[in-house]
Amino acid sequence: MNAPLSMPCNIKICEVTCDSFRIMWDMTPEDSARATHFFIDLSRKQNRDPNRFKHRDVPTKLVAKAVPLPMAVRGHWFLSPRTEYCVAVQTAVKQSDGDYLVSEWSQVVEFCTGDYAMEHLQQLLDKAKGSAGRLLKFSVFYRNQHPDYFDYVRRECGGLMRPALKDNSGSHGSPINGKLHGIFFSCNTEFDTGLPPKDSPYGPLRFQLPAGHLLNPNICLYFADFYCMYTAYHYVVLVLAPVGTEGDAFCRTRLPMLDLTSNPFLTNAGPQRQGDEPVFCHASDVILEVLFTEPVRLDQGAVEQISGHHQLMSLTTANAKKDPSCKVCNISVGR
Repeated sequence: MNAPLSMPCNIKICEVTCDSFRIMWDMTPEDSARATHFFIDLSRKQNRDPNRFKHRDVPTKLVAKAVPLPMAVRGHWFLSPRTEYCVAVQTAVKQSDGDYLVSEWSQVVEFCTGDYAMEHLQQLLDKAKGSAGRLLKFSVFYRNQHPDYFDYVRRECGGLMRPALKDNSGSHGSPINGKLHGIFFSCNTEFDTGLPPKDSPYGPLRFQLPAGHLLNPNICLYFADFYCMYTAYHYVVLVLAPVGTEGDAFCRTRLPMLDLTSNPFLTNAGPQRQGDEPVFCHASDVILEVLFTEPVRLDQGAVEQISGHHQLMSLTTANAKKDPSCKVCNISVGR
């Protein structure tokens, strides 16, 4: 009769990315010599009833041939970025009758997948370029809010709009979600007027300031995300970070940098002739969300009532989830 296999112990997870990881554990020399297969059970942490063998000879979610450890796990599941998982393993010996002699399940180990790496963001950027459309001129950045927001800024912050932590809207793997502080601005204009829209989903008051205050040669421009929310509209998230600031240092190793004078989304082409004003342009076929990483004073611009008669609440994006089925804005890694 075959001796039982010992339970795998000291499970270790390493080299975790947004859609892969490597796993290793301790086995006795005898088990290492005779193990033919590894059974790996993976489930999201919120699933409190993880999938386990109903019987010892029924394979779990993944049956892998025994290989030297650590073993890479990728492609077997559509792992999601920034998601907590539980994993457990069994070792097994496939016997001549096709059945498996298996060990007891190991302890359950928890880990969390990572953000999109630069290569994944580059894939997302390439997709976004295909949707950007032609460039249109604009002259101001603007930010719509309710009166209470601006009252608070004046009363409690001395007229200084302070950066807030980016929420979890958009692609789950974007490195700025829940990690980078900034102030969101818009710059999209209406086709017929070349001016900001009359309506807003964010509030009836609009702060606007000249484009050159945020988009100038002392600013670094980064691509952060491309997503939609089950609609025909697509959003591009860009980060504007003054050179040498904490925001710039955060983005420099995590996000693709764009040429401020030549890119498909947001440009400052500089004056066409000596004495002319700079020319600012934005992409026409996507909605740009521009995150500025430093405080902005209200006295740098003006707060005015917008002229529209209603607010388009359906376009709000706070913590909105990306459509995982959209073929336009998804890439070939975990959602």
